Amino acid sequence: MSGYWDIPDGTECPRKTWITGRIGAAIGLVGSAYQIIHFPPESILRGLQIATSNTVTMATVGAVFGLTTCLSAHIREDPEDALNYLIGGCASGIALGARTHKVGTGASACVVLGLTAALTKIGKREGWKLSGPPEY
Repeated sequence: MSGYWDIPDGTECPRKTWITGRIGAAIGLVGSAYQIIHFPPESILRGLQIATSNTVTMATVGAVFGLTTCLSAHIREDPEDALNYLIGGCASGIALGARTHKVGTGASACVVLGLTAALTKIGKREGWKLSGPPEY
């Protein structure tokens, strides 16, 4: 997320979309490598198709998140609200459901990604830490 948190929410939407799209592509590439290593395809061409499909799908999901979150913050004129991240995560989940042609996948991904994104925003805003020594 290098540079993502440095940009105020609701501003520089193309840049935020580019950053989240790149992060999504990286996640898709790592997931593709895992899939290809653990479930070897029949041919090199099929392996390339799997890698391309997964990487493009995750890049799209990331870009949808970045664009939706930024536009929501801009339109709602409340850039620090976690609801913007809930909306962006849900839109990403819906995009994933559209890609898989499964309503259940889209609905569950909407809930999971939306809540994860909203909690991440709340945690970032309030200074939550996932590791390190406890503070007293």
